[in-house]
Amino acid sequence: MESNAASSAFQTIPIIDLKGLAMTDVQARAELAKEIREACVNVGFFYVKNHTIPESTIKGTVEAARRFFSLPLDTKMTLDVHKSTNFKGYTALLGENTNPDNRGDLHEGFDIGWEDMSGTSRADDGPMSGVNVWPEDMPGFRETLLEYYHAAVQLGQSLFPLFALALDLPENFFDDKTTKPAAIMRLLYYPPQTGTVDDRVIGIGAHTDYECFTILWQDNVQALQVLSNDGKWIDAVPIPGTLVINLGDQFARWTNDVFKSTVHRAANRSGIERYSIPLFFGSDYDVKLEPIPSCVSESNPPKYGVITAGEYVRSRLEATFY
Repeated sequence: MESNAASSAFQTIPIIDLKGLAMTDVQARAELAKEIREACVNVGFFYVKNHTIPESTIKGTVEAARRFFSLPLDTKMTLDVHKSTNFKGYTALLGENTNPDNRGDLHEGFDIGWEDMSGTSRADDGPMSGVNVWPEDMPGFRETLLEYYHAAVQLGQSLFPLFALALDLPENFFDDKTTKPAAIMRLLYYPPQTGTVDDRVIGIGAHTDYECFTILWQDNVQALQVLSNDGKWIDAVPIPGTLVINLGDQFARWTNDVFKSTVHRAANRSGIERYSIPLFFGSDYDVKLEPIPSCVSESNPPKYGVITAGEYVRSRLEATFY
């Protein structure tokens, strides 16, 4: 199985209906997997509608984000991610620089990892191992975020069998590689970017994501752009009722670039605030990212050295945060 290197540049991002996600009908799942494959090979991005995250859960999480980011800076800085050893906590404006050619990312962020409702975290989560940090005096904040987190994780786990089918693999191919899947969730706040345009300071600089795929909720403010294979920036316009799924580098390495990990950025020129909630979904951290045999051939030899998922994520996080 190889990617179609001669495919024409995409101009739009496909929309895929997940209403058949839970179907057991083999043909229906095969058709859904075919749509996903076309999006993964040609674009690396797609919208999903009829997903499984309740609207009430989304609204509650967005309101929690508004509450958190409206706190005084001194309060937020008590959770400064740069003081942590596991990349969890708060990131201030310009606290990251995703694109080394830029001057900094104009957003605030708040990162969490896996935690159940009882407060138990996982001790073997690679670079994200250890407890989350939470703001004080914000009743319900933790519970609200974890409700969304686990709903998004459940959605992510349900997508892996379809990605397997899209690669002509058994549906259970990823099961033993995602027993404790990496899942990093961020709240992101983009202030209005006004005044003189400086293309070296934008919401998030051009980059690819690190994990297998990202599940993104975005509000109705246009900011996200995706780089097509002819070098043009395509707007990922907000579509009510949808989420955006984009592939990351783990899948690109695993599939020997059959699946695209597409460069994207966010620039909020709207004049109003923007919020988004990405959940970065990866494999277990100890999984070796070895090319899937069906994605390797004489004309498409292995392109990457073998590395564990955890080692790869740590290297990318350290480059961004530190």
